[in-house]
Amino acid sequence: MKKIFLFVIGFLIISSISCNDDNLDFQDDDSGFQVEIPDFNFQQTVVFENSLLSYNIYQGNPSNLLPSDDFLLLELSSILFTDYAYKQRLVKVPEGTQMTRLNDNSIDFPDGTILAKTFFYYNDERDTSLGKRIIETRLLIKESNLWNVATYIWNDAQTDATLELNGMDTQVSWTNSNGNNISTLYHIPDRNECITCHQSNSTLIPLGTKLRNLNRVVERNGASINQINHLQSVGVLNGFQVNEISQIVDYNSLNFSLEERGRAYLEMNCAHCHNPSAWEESAEQDLDFRYETPLNQTGLLDEQDEIINLVSEGEMPLIGTSILDQEGIDLIIQYIESL
Repeated sequence: MKKIFLFVIGFLIISSISCNDDNLDFQDDDSGFQVEIPDFNFQQTVVFENSLLSYNIYQGNPSNLLPSDDFLLLELSSILFTDYAYKQRLVKVPEGTQMTRLNDNSIDFPDGTILAKTFFYYNDERDTSLGKRIIETRLLIKESNLWNVATYIWNDAQTDATLELNGMDTQVSWTNSNGNNISTLYHIPDRNECITCHQSNSTLIPLGTKLRNLNRVVERNGASINQINHLQSVGVLNGFQVNEISQIVDYNSLNFSLEERGRAYLEMNCAHCHNPSAWEESAEQDLDFRYETPLNQTGLLDEQDEIINLVSEGEMPLIGTSILDQEGIDLIIQYIESL
């Protein structure tokens, strides 16, 4: 059996293993296989509040998602696909502290940092004034040099969100920009599912907030500015030259090459599991989809047909989506077939 298929199913669950084992989480893919996700049981150094309002993330009506003065907006060049949900990303660092660039161009966040990511859908993407439905807010909080994760589910009134570590499913419906009515059973992950992707060397980590993904132009206070320069100007990021930082492209933009777009998509949607430091079941498969990995070391050249089949049939990603990212799948197929 080829190694790519070993990753797809993680490994087949032996029938004698009880599905009621409290230390196991079983994920079903579209082929009927069951994949075992162990209880990672990472150390937790934060006791999360029951109400999202306790963190004072928003000012005014919470449903407006207007950040308070302590939280800064973060925008990524390329994003993780999550059933076409929109996402707002915010960061707060304790007063008097800074995020720091490390030698590998990753970010060292100070203790007390809060990263907040809120998932929502516009009722009609053609007219956002018709309102939105906020589904969940995920928090990453760093304390004692360890990251802690929790999910908050918004109430129907959109006035607050409540801590929920066990996950749940909720039906969502919206009209997309083409006027099509879309509906899906959106899955809110449990804590263990979050850790499955958010780990490196058996330690919980943030994913999207890498300097190369933040190295882009944004609008702040009515002016266009490089986002890294902006974070430096408000004192939350240490000083260095932006031209020393590489950039990841927006994989949705046709202004970039097919190779750049294909690698950016793999970085944001696949590389958190497909890299040597990820969850051991996926890390052992010798696939490395990180943006900076040379092509001949990614494994893409060895498993082209299998990868195309897996993404086309919805067997990958293992968790995090309930509907196919058809635009992303078309991009990956086009890129792989060009190799």
